[in-house]
Amino acid sequence: MYLRSLFLCLTFATLSATICLRAASPNIILIMSDDMGFSDLGCYGGEIQTPILNKLAQGGVRLNQFYNTGRCCPTRASLLTGLYPHQAGIGHMMEDRGHDGYRGDLNNHCVTIAEALKPAGYRTYAVGKWHVTKHVQPEGPKHNWPLHRGFDRFYGTITGAGSFYDPGTLTRDDRLISPFADPEYQPKKYYYTDAISDHAIRFIDEHARDQKEKPFFLYMAYTAAHWPMHALEEDVAKYRGKYDAGYESVRQSRLMRMKEMGLIAKNAELSPTAGDWTNVTAKAWEARCMEVYAAMIDRMDQGIGRVVGTLEKNHLLENTLILFLQDNGGCQEGIGRQARQPEANQKTYPVIAQDAIRLDIIPKQTRDGQSVKQGQGIMPGGPNDYIAYGEAWANVSNTPHREYKHYVHEGGISTPLIAHWPAGIPAAQQGKIELKAGHLIDIMATCVDVARASYPTEYQGQAIKPMEGISLIPAFQGKDNGVRSIFWEHEGNRAHRVGPWKIVAKENKPWELYNIDEDRAEQHDQSAANPDRLKTMVAEWDEWAARANVLPLGGWKNPVSGKGAKKKAQGKAGKLD
Repeated sequence: MYLRSLFLCLTFATLSATICLRAASPNIILIMSDDMGFSDLGCYGGEIQTPILNKLAQGGVRLNQFYNTGRCCPTRASLLTGLYPHQAGIGHMMEDRGHDGYRGDLNNHCVTIAEALKPAGYRTYAVGKWHVTKHVQPEGPKHNWPLHRGFDRFYGTITGAGSFYDPGTLTRDDRLISPFADPEYQPKKYYYTDAISDHAIRFIDEHARDQKEKPFFLYMAYTAAHWPMHALEEDVAKYRGKYDAGYESVRQSRLMRMKEMGLIAKNAELSPTAGDWTNVTAKAWEARCMEVYAAMIDRMDQGIGRVVGTLEKNHLLENTLILFLQDNGGCQEGIGRQARQPEANQKTYPVIAQDAIRLDIIPKQTRDGQSVKQGQGIMPGGPNDYIAYGEAWANVSNTPHREYKHYVHEGGISTPLIAHWPAGIPAAQQGKIELKAGHLIDIMATCVDVARASYPTEYQGQAIKPMEGISLIPAFQGKDNGVRSIFWEHEGNRAHRVGPWKIVAKENKPWELYNIDEDRAEQHDQSAANPDRLKTMVAEWDEWAARANVLPLGGWKNPVSGKGAKKKAQGKAGKLD
């Protein structure tokens, strides 16, 4: 009787301890924006109104040397898996190039954060842009759709870009839907950024009501501020006239604020400005592009504010780790910025049914038959235009760094990282800027760490590659996380950073060497003065590339099969994100 009582007491104590541990496990919200530059947010020096993210930064920690992979699909693959993108099978975009590092689909030798956290008792939700599978057809394979990669619920798009007013591949859970024939969600005006925020709020509320004994992981992948420049006029109105002075004026103002904040050194240089405002003939159009871009970010921030308010309402904010970051630097791609084509822009089309499923990334028409307009002088913002903000404004977004999306110079790979967690970040750290280098591969390690989860060596009968990253919790707490190597490759552009030193090269170009602590704008190549350091770092990059499925270098443009139109279509699809 005594032994039975003792056993029951010990069992109860064990169960109680487990329940307490699970109760202490934080909720995790991972928020990622799309195609934004390092200096766009107010808390990173920008003039765009982001009061919610600013407040999260003030109540948490900012990292100012955190990195993505320089492009959409690879970043999402790396973020979700804790591996370098080639290891997860997505070294380029959504096409199979015939090599394991370039399959265009998450492989079976990785797990997502959701798959890693579910055994630790987490409910898992995803909203927004998925973009880690080439299978988008309603009747096609879905093994890499969110519900088949560890998520309990999903609302968002499977592909990487599209109209904010009528997005293609819109999906609820496992089924493609039309935003205009969705019985579960009918706002007065459909706008994708709001829909992402609204569904995040819905999932949190439902979790608090039905699953409150469990922690949750929520992945929010906004498409703001990816082209097309689509924004609601009420938000654009806040920025009218804000950019009339042109590119250099905004860059200099941002540079000054970044120095005042301590984000960059007082003597930091500014990379060369792209574009000469005095030579711009269509100034009103150029300014409008940036006004709409700013409005898109503003609207996202408003939505994040409503998500934070939902956490507060449900008494969840205190023990929720919120992470905010961006998938690559500002986007210089010139979608829709070519010379106007009046004939194409005036064409009319048959009406598309309200319940029709759309798959197009760049639609040629709206549902009511209007032509989608592109070209210089077409004022962006509404549902029947499709325009990017261009290289010069991307250069502004990336202040003070060099280059853009696609590249692995600092402008392509530098992202803000905001971490907010009242229960886990010491009060003395709140508002601090940490200089420690980090990478997307660290997000998985961080989530596994705080969730007290076990990263698997095997999953569903498949061997799983070890995590590449380290937990960022010591960095958030102001502790030293040591010196480590971080590597990049995208479209032949390659880099390696260890401590303050970084080697970087464009495709088929020689390596450059920079001291990032002293020259983050990468203006002073030190390769000639430090040949031994360069040689060592290049050898380490070569070793990494061999083990991380990066080779053959250039494999991203290897044709799969077929010739002519099929081959061209595959190449074109690989460029759209």
